[in-house]
Amino acid sequence: MKMKRICVFCGSNYGRGDKYRAMAVKMGHALAERGLGLVYGGGKVGLMGTIADAVLERGGEVIGVIPKDLVKKELAHKGLTKLRVVGSMHERKALMARLSDGFIAMPGGFGTLDEFCEILTWAQLGLHRKPSGILDVGGYFDLFLKFVDHSVSQGFIRQEHRDLLVVERAPEALLDALADYKPINLDKWLKKP
Repeated sequence: MKMKRICVFCGSNYGRGDKYRAMAVKMGHALAERGLGLVYGGGKVGLMGTIADAVLERGGEVIGVIPKDLVKKELAHKGLTKLRVVGSMHERKALMARLSDGFIAMPGGFGTLDEFCEILTWAQLGLHRKPSGILDVGGYFDLFLKFVDHSVSQGFIRQEHRDLLVVERAPEALLDALADYKPINLDKWLKKP
């Protein structure tokens, strides 16, 4: 499947230091240079606003999906290719998933982890067969990945489900890995009594 748009989950804050913001710019530029549109949470703040602006400055497409309550708080980015306003966070996640051909998590907080883990769960359940990856900026996700591997060792996550997760430290490498992704066959697990 040829990818047209990538959904990026990332923070509404910048994080400490310049590395997170710099990597959001690099990811935005890499998406635009490959002709890949960005689907994201529609905010103008933090890494969310940074990646959107980076895609736009290189002439790329940016679709924001934001709940109406966040628009009321004046957090919506007004300069996007398209801004889709939805009624709830649940609607936001569903629409972002429909609009996207792959998913990336960059540094962020609870919201980033919630959205990305839900997408992984949907893949685990066979609800989609799209690639999911982490852009691990400066080891930000090391502890999360250690937790995932611990869950595998303790029998709560199957290795084949862990293998759904692609991890890279550079935007170009991650986009290459997502483009080369071959969905694994989860039918055996899904049909288990």
